Amino acid sequence: MFILANLISAAAQILDIALSAYMWIVIIAALISWVNPDPYNPIVKFLHSVTDPVLRPIRRRIGFGLGIDISPMIVILIILFIRRFLVSSLIEIALKIKN
Repeated sequence: MFILANLISAAAQILDIALSAYMWIVIIAALISWVNPDPYNPIVKFLHSVTDPVLRPIRRRIGFGLGIDISPMIVILIILFIRRFLVSSLIEIALKIKN
């Protein structure tokens, strides 16, 4: 059973790293949007192509009535929730399987 526990633990760690990286990508994209970047810059294109599919549905639901785009903050909160709930749960499951 330790193999299954190690597999679940490794999946939890990889998920945690991926969520952390994506959270930083969202933060960087939000910061770059404040300075009106060149839309043809490859880095800006990459950031938009990675973040827009996640941010677009949230933007549609909440709209821009506030004048401020809060969709990156909502995505970051969702990522933090997933990291605290799902990753922690997977690690706990792996520990219970080992014992």
